[in-house]
Amino acid sequence: MAHAFDIVSRITERSGQLRLAEQKVAEAILSDLSFAASASIGELAHKANVSLASVTRFAKAMGCRDVREFKFMLAQAVAVGQRFFDGSKTIPSDQPPALADVIYNDIHAVLEVNRALLNPEALQRAAALLRDARMIYAFGMGGGSTMLSDEARYRLVRLGRPVATYHDALLQRMVAATLDKNDVLLVFSTTGNVPELLTNCEVAKDYGVKMIGVTALGSPLAGMVDVLLPIKALETDFIFKPSSSRYAMMMALDVLVLELALLQKERSQEQLRRLKYALDMHRGGGDRQPLGD
Repeated sequence: MAHAFDIVSRITERSGQLRLAEQKVAEAILSDLSFAASASIGELAHKANVSLASVTRFAKAMGCRDVREFKFMLAQAVAVGQRFFDGSKTIPSDQPPALADVIYNDIHAVLEVNRALLNPEALQRAAALLRDARMIYAFGMGGGSTMLSDEARYRLVRLGRPVATYHDALLQRMVAATLDKNDVLLVFSTTGNVPELLTNCEVAKDYGVKMIGVTALGSPLAGMVDVLLPIKALETDFIFKPSSSRYAMMMALDVLVLELALLQKERSQEQLRRLKYALDMHRGGGDRQPLGD
């Protein structure tokens, strides 16, 4: 082996650029690193629901000569850093931590994993699409995805971008049928596998609409979009705790909007100045108050 590199980091960095079948292999590996390191090529292909050839292509796409070399490097990475990719530890029954610590630790864990998935090139391409769009439509359905699609509207309007949000399945379908190639669809979905949302995105795709997806690697939605901003949810056995997946989507959105703001720096600066002026004239306050409330 000519050069040793962190194979787990390489998987997270490159996975958003792969074909759908290879994205599924990446997702299967990242979901259980220990299993992937010890599994046969057939077991790994079965877990990812892909062919043996897809696993081989994936290994080569990661810069390895073959699957054997890939598995060797993965075993090394697991031995050194498995705990950094695990979900939250099981809550001990004898001395449970404070609830605030449970929530905080889950948020920290999901942000750590998803930080590695952020792809600068994909973020730049997505920001350019948002900058040049005639109109931006944010779609989300369910819990966190609905909230984040609304958050996208709140964030983008501050930068002077025309944006609307739709959550209802039938209304999404109607809107999708009215779009054209100058519009951009920004879609949020933790799983990327909501039938109604996928159907509505297919309608927009038929009309040549560019799509940005904030969604799971290897999902049906990930295979449809023009630019993928991948996320990974880390769910635990503690069923009463809110899902931390929305923090993964929020981080992707924050970085995307920052990328857009810098891409149109002069316009963004003037828009934000106007917002600050209008808010201060209304509510008063100091220089460091946020642009909102």
